[in-house]
Amino acid sequence: MAFVVSSGQLEVTGAGVTPGYAAMPLPAAPWEYETIWRTQPQVRTVIGFLARNIAQLGIHTFRRVSDTDRERLTDHPLARLLASPMPGMTGYRFVERMVSDVALYDNWYGIKLRLNGGLRILPTPPSLIRPYGGNWIRPDHYETAGGKDFAVEDVVHIHGYAPDSLTCGSSPIESLRELLLESSEAARQRSQMWKGGARLTGVLNRPAEAPEWGDKEKRRFREMWRTFSQGGGAEGGTPILEDGMTYQTVGFNPEQAQYIESRKLTREEVSAAYFIPPPLIGILDHATYSNIKEQHAHLYQDTLGPWMVMFQQEIAAQILPDLPGNNADVYAEFNIDAKLRGSFEEQAVAASTATGRPWMTVNETRARNNLPSIDGGDSLITPMNVTEGGLASPRDTAPDPAALPKARGLALAKSGRPAELGGLDGAREAFTKSLVKFTERAADKLVATAGAKADGMPDLLALWAAGSKDRLAQLETLLADHGYQLAQIGAWEVLDVHNPEAANWSAEVMLAWILAAAHTHAEQHEEAGRKAVEAVQDKGGDGWREGLLGAVAAWGTAAAVRAATASTELRSFGGHDAASASGLTKKIWVTGGRNPRPSHKAQNGQRVSLDDVFSNGLRWPGDGEGKVAELVNCNCTLDYAKEG
Repeated sequence: MAFVVSSGQLEVTGAGVTPGYAAMPLPAAPWEYETIWRTQPQVRTVIGFLARNIAQLGIHTFRRVSDTDRERLTDHPLARLLASPMPGMTGYRFVERMVSDVALYDNWYGIKLRLNGGLRILPTPPSLIRPYGGNWIRPDHYETAGGKDFAVEDVVHIHGYAPDSLTCGSSPIESLRELLLESSEAARQRSQMWKGGARLTGVLNRPAEAPEWGDKEKRRFREMWRTFSQGGGAEGGTPILEDGMTYQTVGFNPEQAQYIESRKLTREEVSAAYFIPPPLIGILDHATYSNIKEQHAHLYQDTLGPWMVMFQQEIAAQILPDLPGNNADVYAEFNIDAKLRGSFEEQAVAASTATGRPWMTVNETRARNNLPSIDGGDSLITPMNVTEGGLASPRDTAPDPAALPKARGLALAKSGRPAELGGLDGAREAFTKSLVKFTERAADKLVATAGAKADGMPDLLALWAAGSKDRLAQLETLLADHGYQLAQIGAWEVLDVHNPEAANWSAEVMLAWILAAAHTHAEQHEEAGRKAVEAVQDKGGDGWREGLLGAVAAWGTAAAVRAATASTELRSFGGHDAASASGLTKKIWVTGGRNPRPSHKAQNGQRVSLDDVFSNGLRWPGDGEGKVAELVNCNCTLDYAKEG
């Protein structure tokens, strides 16, 4: 049932009548939750993050037709209610308040009203309504600040867990109360410091041998000092200390008080209470491009997913039964697909793979870029390597679409047979020299910048982060350029034996995978350098310069190792791609090098299907998806054959 209001007029529910009305019984505390939300920026940031990110999704209404089919309902009473819960209230504001109340109080209340024959939900602040009477299983009714009672079935009550009751939740703010109180006291101290001219307390020392002052001299000096201290120095000018007097500060200075660190700690603790990764709310101390990207990918699954499931089920349980019409198999669902769909580039890759061929014509692409159509541009192009008997998709050899980087305008024009690319040894040597030289230049720049700073160790991680974006972009270009050549060399090693005409194969098809591999190797190389610098930063001390020189030297050595590992991976991938296009179905591991790993030596001659993995878990030598212990400095190769 629902509380009926005639003529579209809302009955007074107590909102605004008694501002001091307490919420459901809470532990005694100096602050109410709403005061904490208003005065604590860290709490407001975290709760606002949750509320805005869920509210922006919107809620759609569906009917389950079968296990594999569903129908979107746009005119169902539930869809209309969620779009406009109250006259003048949008669906966004409704969900925002719902999430915010649960996050702050662990309770959300909505009173069911009948307005002109239709159901409406009036969100009610938890400080103005509470469950009353009954027992720990079910309250007797709900009481409002205005003294009006509502039956249990007339109130939508969404709440979290409480250890002693099934009728209400227990706010996470309770566990943060002492930490927030400490933060508030620190803020109050900072305010007092700035009011006093940003000076901490201190004492004036006057030598014992100084001439004695009379009442007139004491009064004059006292007035001068009071004018200076209370005016923050603006009105009193610079104080003049007489007779050898000195001023000695008492207390902490701002650096010793660690104000910045304490504010970060408070935000980290609040975000942890709501299970939010710190980089998502602006704490970037240990953030990298890769871990932030990964956390965004999991945001709507692991962080916000449980919230959305809770609200979806509560809507179905507490609101849907009161709506008219056929509600069988009807449910509400947040439109999470809009957030997980990925960028246009990633969607394009997925669509190309799903259709098995390019899915846009030349003229459609030109139209998206505001260019006129051209003759012959209305038909789809089918690459040679996806015709009958070839690959099932133009991106069969590419990695998972979610791993693909965005277009970077890389100029990868150099292509051809191995001799035209300098041969395998020449390409490897050029790759190693380029990566090592790049690493040395970046290291020299960091050392020079750090050495130019004032005495004492500078913030090395901040200096590192300042150049990280440019380094990553240059690294990806370098790695992709050399990788494209090495992949072609590996491909032609197979094509010359099994498919000299290169039928059904195109070097350009490998670009998507090579770009992704370059992106991964660039991030890993950048992170290796950052960790080396971080170790120097953490150790500190007067020997930081020597430590930094040692760290960057080690990074340069790691560049040579990475070049060797990446060369093996890219050459192997190119051969694998050519073998697939040439109709080969088997691959054979050939152990190489002077001192091969025991696992590689043991699987020498091992034969598996082209799409299978070897006993060490690798698809090919240097496979980036394998364990690191199986990859570094691997010199193994593959042979290929047809079924039989």
